[in-house]
Amino acid sequence: MRSIASHAATPGATPGAAQGTSHAAPRAASQSGASAAPAAPAAASAAAAPLVATARQPLAEQAYLALKRQMNDFLLVPGDRFSEAEMAQRLGVSRTPVREALFRLRNEGLVDVESKSGWFVRPIDFERLEQLYDLRVVLESHCVARLCAASSAVPELEALKRAWLVPAAERLTDGAEVGALDEQFHATLVRATGNAEMARVHWDVTERIRIVRRLDFTRDDRIEATYQEHGKILRAILQRRTEQALMVLRGHIGQSQVEVRKITLHTLQLARGRGARTG
Repeated sequence: MRSIASHAATPGATPGAAQGTSHAAPRAASQSGASAAPAAPAAASAAAAPLVATARQPLAEQAYLALKRQMNDFLLVPGDRFSEAEMAQRLGVSRTPVREALFRLRNEGLVDVESKSGWFVRPIDFERLEQLYDLRVVLESHCVARLCAASSAVPELEALKRAWLVPAAERLTDGAEVGALDEQFHATLVRATGNAEMARVHWDVTERIRIVRRLDFTRDDRIEATYQEHGKILRAILQRRTEQALMVLRGHIGQSQVEVRKITLHTLQLARGRGARTG
């Protein structure tokens, strides 16, 4: 198992999966047509600027986000071990906010602690992820069926049309931006039904599967497929074609589920290889 003592990452680095989106340059035509394999995240410098508490974001929250970002970027991988003191030094804070952040991550099933060997990143539980994807399909299918049955126009769909029903030359190409936009697409389908509790549960599922889901946008062919499939789902909803919308939605989520498992395993292998080379 790796120790972060020799595989440190910069906690303040910009996350690979940015939550905001911006206008991107038009997609450049691929010369080879082949999709590149996802690259393993490069190890960042250990000399990170210390976290600074603000009125809007206390240190414990910043530490939590920094640690989660490192796991999402596979800079901390399953099996990595570290102490509270080591992580506090990496983040430039005391052990108290780090401990709060770690127990929060423990409650989410991402890390655990042993009395003699300290904290470690837990293995990715693919069975649990399968269950979360099943729940996601149930929630989104119900919401899409309701949107298709709506008696009047749904205002929330206008923003989706502007983002997804665009010419190929105007599509985003950055995987992090598309990943964030993809989350918003599916979340909007749920929110548009007006059921706040369903939207809350759906967003909780989204956050739990983000660690693997975002990898679906490390390949150009998957970004292209996402645009095509989102367009089909949206057009079917707008045309009130319930069966068509549900068929495309379920196929879209199912294919993504298969792809992210393969990409996750490959990315973990690359990350562990990087750790072995630098250890």
